[in-house]
Amino acid sequence: MSGASTGAVPPRWVLYARLLRLHRPIGTLLLLWPTLWALFVAGHGAPPPYELFAFCLGTLLMRSAGCAINDWADRDFDRHVARTKDRPLTAGLIRPNEAVALFVGLSLLALLLVLPMNGLTWALAAVAAFLAASYPFTKRFLAIPQAYLGIAFGFGIPMAWAALQGTLPLSAWVMLAANVCWAVAYDTEYAMVDRDDDLKIGIRTSAITFGRHDVTAVMLAYAAALGLLVLVGRIEELGPAYDAGLLVAAGIAAYHWTLIRDRDRDGCFRAFNHNTWFGAAVFAGILVDATLA
Repeated sequence: MSGASTGAVPPRWVLYARLLRLHRPIGTLLLLWPTLWALFVAGHGAPPPYELFAFCLGTLLMRSAGCAINDWADRDFDRHVARTKDRPLTAGLIRPNEAVALFVGLSLLALLLVLPMNGLTWALAAVAAFLAASYPFTKRFLAIPQAYLGIAFGFGIPMAWAALQGTLPLSAWVMLAANVCWAVAYDTEYAMVDRDDDLKIGIRTSAITFGRHDVTAVMLAYAAALGLLVLVGRIEELGPAYDAGLLVAAGIAAYHWTLIRDRDRDGCFRAFNHNTWFGAAVFAGILVDATLA
């Protein structure tokens, strides 16, 4: 295969781990935090053990599956982007059908986890699988594919409410909307790293769409996410600890402005990776609020 002649090829399991981004947990964490928000709000601070286990493991499986199908869809683009040209699929170290097989296998494993749950959760799990499979292709035609990513990354939110309460209240949809805004913020930071390469190859991203207003758009997206999370707190009658968590998250968002305001690639990438602390701050507020209730 192409790429094999440039040096020793790593073992197959190492190549698969790279394809699935197991060495880069930030993506899993960005899926996990909103799922935990929903589980602990819908579960009033104490979600059942199996549901907590299933959603945490399912998050890892679906993020890994999403990486496999993303690299399959982008294999002809990634070789032209400095940050992605060495990924094992585009470098020719893994065959395209292997990536598809991994996507299917991991998705099926994730779907098995919801079998003990109710019918509404099953239906939403099928939608989640579709969102994960279709997201990579939205970069061809959507001006802000990051919004679609926010739905895909946040679909554990309605699934959690469905699993724990058997219904989808307003809070679930408001929290999902908050996650969409948060995803637009952090993934625009990510897209700012690759903007020059993406312009050359014709990929659409929010960083390109927002243009010179990209930094402003990121901060407005953070503000919208926080505002919607405040609304969730009011609907669910959460206490001051939750509000304190949102205040910490706001401070983290403000710190990200200092990293991206000059549009430096390293600063934008640092801001993206630092978003796990935004999600963690919101979750900490939910957890402390439940403990004090």
